[in-house]
Amino acid sequence: MASAYDFTFTTLKGEPYPLAQHKGKPILVVNTASKCGFTPQYAALQELTKKFPEVAIIGVPCNDFGNQEPGTADQIGSFCALNYGVSFPMMDKETTKGPAQHPFFKWVVEEAGGFAKPRWNFYKYLINRNGELEDYFISTTSPGTKRFARALEKLFNS
Repeated sequence: MASAYDFTFTTLKGEPYPLAQHKGKPILVVNTASKCGFTPQYAALQELTKKFPEVAIIGVPCNDFGNQEPGTADQIGSFCALNYGVSFPMMDKETTKGPAQHPFFKWVVEEAGGFAKPRWNFYKYLINRNGELEDYFISTTSPGTKRFARALEKLFNS
């Protein structure tokens, strides 16, 4: 049985980013986009880095929904830093659906079923300390909500 630790992304600088480097820590993987109505969630994600510094937050841009992430790696990195002060790791663009889907997103669906499949930008996947998919949140659930905070806090009490 696979765990989140079996997957690797690529950073905006082209370097491998294995999720295994976060073994024993909660991980939050978010598919992002710079030109989306949910893009302001970057600010709430950045706030989470202060409130929950032990959570590894990882942004994974995708251009799968409405072509809302047309930029290059440099443009994505600059946009996130200048507009939202993003300090958490941002990955290179990945595909979240279809035949070229990144294996992480395929695993998410295998673990949680079809409703967990990203249907738009800013789906959020919460991974527990054992590398298991703990919960997921659709685009409309902001990382700043009480529901989201409770899910994170639950990871620290288990």
